[in-house]
Amino acid sequence: MSDDLDTTIDEVRAFNRLYTRLIGVLDYPGRLHTPYTLSEARILYELAQRERAHVSALRNDLGLTAAHMSRTLGRFEEQGLITRERNVRDARHQQVSLTAEGRAAAAELDRKSRESVARLLARLDRPQLRRLREALATTRGVFSGEQERVRLRGPGPGDLGWIVQRHGVLYAKEFGWNGEFEALVARIVGEFGTDPGYERAWIAELGGRPVGSVLCVRDEAPETARLRLLLVEPDARGFGIGDRLVGACVKFAREAGYRELVLWTNDVLTAARRIYQRAGFELIAERRHHSYGADLVGQDWRLTLRGR
Repeated sequence: MSDDLDTTIDEVRAFNRLYTRLIGVLDYPGRLHTPYTLSEARILYELAQRERAHVSALRNDLGLTAAHMSRTLGRFEEQGLITRERNVRDARHQQVSLTAEGRAAAAELDRKSRESVARLLARLDRPQLRRLREALATTRGVFSGEQERVRLRGPGPGDLGWIVQRHGVLYAKEFGWNGEFEALVARIVGEFGTDPGYERAWIAELGGRPVGSVLCVRDEAPETARLRLLLVEPDARGFGIGDRLVGACVKFAREAGYRELVLWTNDVLTAARRIYQRAGFELIAERRHHSYGADLVGQDWRLTLRGR
C-alpha cells in the first residue's frame, strides 16, 4: 500500500468519526421531534424530490433491502403519506407517489433539518463558510465525477446579463457589498467586446448550467491585457473551475500577443488569490480603500507573458 493511499485512508476514517459525531449534533432524526426514523426520513426526502418513484430504483438508490422498503412503505400507506400503483408498462413493478399529507411531512422534516444545520454553522464566519463549501464541493466532485462535466464556452444570449446579476447577488451575500459593485460590473460588461481580436469572455458550465465567468480585455497600458470578473458559483467551487477559467484567459492573452496580463482584486477574495498565485501572477501593489460600502485592501497582480 502506498504512503499516499495509507495517509488518505487515515484521513477518511478520521473524517468519518467527526461526521458521526456531527450527526448527533444535528439532532437527526430522533431529536428533531418527528415520528420518523433516519431510514424513514431518507425515503420521504427522496420521494419528495420526484413526482413518482419506482420502488426498486428507490430501494437501490438508498441501499435498503426489499423487506425493509416494503415494511416502511406499508406504514406510510397506512398513515396516508403515499399512494402505490402498478407500473402501466410492467405490472411486476410498483410506483410510489407522496400524497399532499406526505409532501407536507417531508417539507416539515426538511425545514427542521435545515434549521439544525443552520445552528451548527452559525458559529462559523464567512471565510470559514467559504472554506467549508469549497472542501465539500471538492469531495463531492471527486466521488461523483462532476469535474468531467465542466466545459468552457463563449457567452451566448443572456450570459453577459447573467455575469452582472450573479456578481451583484454573490458579492452582496458573501461580503456585504452594496449596489456600487454591481454597477461597476455592469460598466465593465457594457464596455466589453469593442476590440474582438484582443478581448474574450468565457462562461463555465457544470452539468449544462452556467457556474462561472471571466473576461480578458485590453488594458490602458500598451501591450497589456486585464483579467476581469472571475466568478465561480458557491456550489461549483472545488472542481478546478476557477483555475480553468484563469488558464483560458492566460492562454488567450499570450496567443493574442500581449506582453503581460494584469488584474485588480481585494484581499478578502482569498480563494481567487490562490488561483492567481497558482497561475503565476505576482502581487505588485496594495492600497487601502473604501468601496462598495466596505473597508478593503485593493491589490494589483501581474503575470509576465513575454519579454520586453
